[in-house]
Amino acid sequence: MCVAMPGRVLSVGERTALVDFSGNRVQARTGLVKIEPGDNVLVHAGCILQKVSDREMEEMNAVMREMDELL
Repeated sequence: MCVAMPGRVLSVGERTALVDFSGNRVQARTGLVKIEPGDNVLVHAGCILQKVSDREMEEMNAVMREMDELL
């Protein structure tokens, strides 16, 4: 099963953005949606798929924490 992960954009380059996933910083490809630093995004397979609201970001992070506790 594949899951898109929520993260926050730290910086944007020409074709990639630096995205923070709870302290883990990863380069992700841009181009599907217009983004800027500070945006919350969903990333799947190294690509930014969409922007999400602060509320959606917190809800997704809460679900991820719950899943982590089960493992």
